[in-house]
Amino acid sequence: MQFNRALVTGGAGFIGSHLVDALVAEGCEVVVIDDLSTGNLSNLEHIKDRITFYKGDIRDQDLLRKAADGCEVVFHQAAVVSVPQTVENPIDSAMVNDIGTLFVLDTARNKNVKRVILASSCAVYGDDHKLPKVESMTPKPQSPYAVQKITGEYYARLYHDLYGFETVCLRYFNVYGPRQDPSSPYSGVISIFMSKSISGQPPVIYGDGNQYRDFIFVKDVVRANLLAAEKDEATGKVFNVGTGGYVRINQLWEMIGRISGFNIEPK
Repeated sequence: MQFNRALVTGGAGFIGSHLVDALVAEGCEVVVIDDLSTGNLSNLEHIKDRITFYKGDIRDQDLLRKAADGCEVVFHQAAVVSVPQTVENPIDSAMVNDIGTLFVLDTARNKNVKRVILASSCAVYGDDHKLPKVESMTPKPQSPYAVQKITGEYYARLYHDLYGFETVCLRYFNVYGPRQDPSSPYSGVISIFMSKSISGQPPVIYGDGNQYRDFIFVKDVVRANLLAAEKDEATGKVFNVGTGGYVRINQLWEMIGRISGFNIEPK
């Protein structure tokens, strides 16, 4: 690892906490900012004595400056991640996802951080049916969330081109794994299906179930973040973080049924 101290925004969340785990395991000093709106301290309980944690909002510039002090890399995971929530509150979510990202970039630049890795989303592609999704495709965002994510990418590119500041953007596809909260209405379908199979309840599938998703395991996403932080050739670029394959939702439920031994028709 080419850096010794890193800041992870949203580090108590599903993906962020796994990233913190990997950094700590590599011997890195880790600072975490999280307002715990969707993150949970239980995700960091096992390493709480090995990190520095700040409960707060990324729009708190004084806190950001304090947290970024001495950091060489910032992994920006903090966001309003619920698409429906951004539809209901486009302005409030933009203040976090747009302005908050700008605060992170500018604080990092002024604190002489070497590089910022931004979590973006495959949502920027919209409903373009062309497969596979490639980074050169024209974004067609169809929700405030997707607009906010592509805006963050544009700011990152601008900071790279205008200020010579190192940035990398990662477009996550459908991430799954431990610590994904199945009780949340915005949780990933895999965690919801697993929870339903364990409790013996049929899941609800909208439409005919033939819709498909590219699912990627959370630790593969973490690996992508670490590579983005370490590789010189990554700077200034955008990368898809997925498998390149897909699974239909009906197939997913059948697969989980075989694993759990619970076979029931979905609603």
